[in-house]
Amino acid sequence: MDIGKIGVWNRTDGLSVGEAAAFAQQVEDLGYGALWIPDAFGRDPFAHASWLFAHTKRLVVATGVVNIHLREAQATACAQKELHDQSGGRFLLGLGVSHGTMMEGLFGKEYPKPLPSMRDYLDKMESAMWWGPELEGELPIVLAALGPLMLRLAAERTRGAHPFFAPPENTARSREILGPGPWLCPEQKLLLETDPEKARARARKSMAGPLGMPNYRRNLMRSGFEEHELDDGGSDRVVDAVVAWGDVDALATRVQAHLDAGASHVCVQPLSMDDLSRPDTKLLEQLAPRFCGAE
Repeated sequence: MDIGKIGVWNRTDGLSVGEAAAFAQQVEDLGYGALWIPDAFGRDPFAHASWLFAHTKRLVVATGVVNIHLREAQATACAQKELHDQSGGRFLLGLGVSHGTMMEGLFGKEYPKPLPSMRDYLDKMESAMWWGPELEGELPIVLAALGPLMLRLAAERTRGAHPFFAPPENTARSREILGPGPWLCPEQKLLLETDPEKARARARKSMAGPLGMPNYRRNLMRSGFEEHELDDGGSDRVVDAVVAWGDVDALATRVQAHLDAGASHVCVQPLSMDDLSRPDTKLLEQLAPRFCGAE
């Protein structure tokens, strides 16, 4: 599987299925290597990946990421194999342990210790039954990993790591822990807006959820931020570290900063100034020539 050095991370919940298919085709035509889709409160990522595969030819579709506490490992393993078979090896499975605040507060489920939970889940996936045809090629998995223990597990048991909501400093630290071989695929929010006040106001809307989650807060403090900087929407310093804003040159510089820090693939999230539910396709068109060879 070749996902290239840049891909797109985007929620397609605000798009109709036809619009989502057209968006995936545009991402593919622009030369991006992968389209990362989440697993939260919108479209089912496995069903949606199948739809996107039916409307693309080369694009890798990746989950960023599937919540292991909402899906049995046996079911996930079979879904992974089915999508691998449907797409001709274009499916990348991202797994994550979610958040205690989400599992306990929203779903009323006990939140077990993350590392043993993920290790047990990977064990069960490896031993899952599969009555379908024999499959060829790699069935890669990446883990949503921020802390050193989950990063080490990602390096030992999977193809690599997919950090979310983290600056390039986190990418450098993650690469040091992972070692040179595993994939490192950080997500980076981008905003094509040069006015600082407007850009930061829009950025804070996309940061509100993650800034309330303890694991993201701890990880930002690993990158040198004080806890008080994470409150009240985040200080300007935090906003500027997590959401890159400016002209296309500034955005390309941030993507390159992740690559220089050791990322093997950067998942850019193109935030729109006008519609929070839709991607900024103009941004993707302008950025593609810098990294994808698109004209």
